[in-house]
Amino acid sequence: MAEHLAPYDTPLHRDETAVAGMWLFLASEVLLFGGLFLVVLVYSHTHAAGWAAGVRHTNLAIGSVNTLLLISSSAIYTLATEAARQGHERRIIPAALGAAGMGMTFLVLKGWEWRLEFREHLFPGPDFAISGPEAGGAQLFYSFYFLATALHGLHMLVGIGLIVWVCYRVRTHGGRPVSPMVVDVVGLYWSFVDLVWILLFPVLYLIGRA
Repeated sequence: MAEHLAPYDTPLHRDETAVAGMWLFLASEVLLFGGLFLVVLVYSHTHAAGWAAGVRHTNLAIGSVNTLLLISSSAIYTLATEAARQGHERRIIPAALGAAGMGMTFLVLKGWEWRLEFREHLFPGPDFAISGPEAGGAQLFYSFYFLATALHGLHMLVGIGLIVWVCYRVRTHGGRPVSPMVVDVVGLYWSFVDLVWILLFPVLYLIGRA
């Protein structure tokens, strides 16, 4: 047992270290996305008309559905964390896979949205659909849009992979209870991904649309 816990003194020490490590990682992620939101703060004011024109071309319906999907997925994943704390192993996998399924649906819808935007020539470049004095600001907006949604999508793929890993751990644990810490740490990451989207949604779809 001592060898299994090395270099930790106790299971509690191990769990607290894992949670603290995830918080430290998320702090570094805040710096990454914070830089993106600084871009929004600057260019949405210096190129306000073009930025707002870009916002008005985004698909509000898909963005709204995806927001509901992510909020619901986080709510469902909390059922998995509660099941882990209570030692109900069988309840972890359905809740976790439900959250992962909603995450995959989010990515499918986002891919479809990207496809529509490429067809409408909204990717920054020579054939950009928005012309006139608003073109420069709109291209800045869509440069931010594609970069931010790509980064968020990458984080979602990592989160889905972690949820599947949790399910694998539960399934192959040989009847022994899985540490709630494992489920909690993945839940922290998934909640962070959800929070980033909640902040991105008004920036990408609402502010400047009226």
